[in-house]
Amino acid sequence: MLTKVIAQANIDRFEKWFNRAENIVIVSHISPDGDAIGSSLGLKHFLASQDKSVSVIVPNEFPDFLKWMPGSHGVIFYNWHKESANRLLAEADIICCLDFNVLSRIGNMADAVAASPARKILIDHHLEPDDFCQITISHPNISSTSELVFRLICRMGYFEDINKETAECIYTGMMTDTGGFTFNSNKQEIYFIISELLSKGIDKDEIYRKVYNTYSEARLRLMGYMLTNMHTYPEYHAALITLTKEEQRRFDYAKGDSEGFVNIPLSIKGVVFTCFLREDTEIDQIKVSLRSVGKFPCNKVAAEFFNGGGHLNASGGEFFGTIEEAKRLFEQALEKYKP
Repeated sequence: MLTKVIAQANIDRFEKWFNRAENIVIVSHISPDGDAIGSSLGLKHFLASQDKSVSVIVPNEFPDFLKWMPGSHGVIFYNWHKESANRLLAEADIICCLDFNVLSRIGNMADAVAASPARKILIDHHLEPDDFCQITISHPNISSTSELVFRLICRMGYFEDINKETAECIYTGMMTDTGGFTFNSNKQEIYFIISELLSKGIDKDEIYRKVYNTYSEARLRLMGYMLTNMHTYPEYHAALITLTKEEQRRFDYAKGDSEGFVNIPLSIKGVVFTCFLREDTEIDQIKVSLRSVGKFPCNKVAAEFFNGGGHLNASGGEFFGTIEEAKRLFEQALEKYKP
């Protein structure tokens, strides 16, 4: 049995909305990851099974290794279809905001979501959510937003209506947001949920292969190149890897090719904190990914130095400037926090 993490008042209120709603829109954050897409598509499949009209809108494209997921080809990219997406948002009865805690995380969609007369529910596991929804289901202690979606469906009494497609999407979100259940995944109830998802007929081994073992040769060569140029800080038990726009062109970089790179230096004995700096090819900024093990708070580093946030062991942010400037800022963070 699962503990009742979500407040009953939020369950009751959403059920009232749910029973009256016909058109529901699900939105998630910029550069959607496995949890953003997994939770969004998982919730979409469930809502569609209840005869609701459901659309999923995200700010921009997501990586190819997630495009096998059931329903992924129906996801609407706001940067490509702004006019039709705005119409769906304006006409929605409910907007479900998944896997982000502030409107700025959905980029250019923010104004349209805020202006919509639809009732809004936030389902998320990041710290310090803004107050932009009538219902806020925010639990930073939960491994993923996908797990919260599963809990919501079950608390509403619809576990039997979870089909294989819903289960595959939810499992993918849980798996990717815990690094294949290697961090933020030490709670017993996570594995109870996995067993329940397995009962729906999913093949978790096949899902793992589709997500983690379908990369290009260019991606593998890029990985080797980046590790060759990795910088370590033995005195701080830390490591840094970087990727410029020019290097991305040289290795025929595709969205998602650097997924998981930030975790690799953590396999070095003694390293407890890693940083990955990547020049964004779409926006003039540097994307910052941070990972740690144990009790080192990379979310504090993200918030204080890189205008970001996240979880204790997995966080991210952004930097406007050069790679060298971002590197120097990272070194300042090392000096202050001394991992």
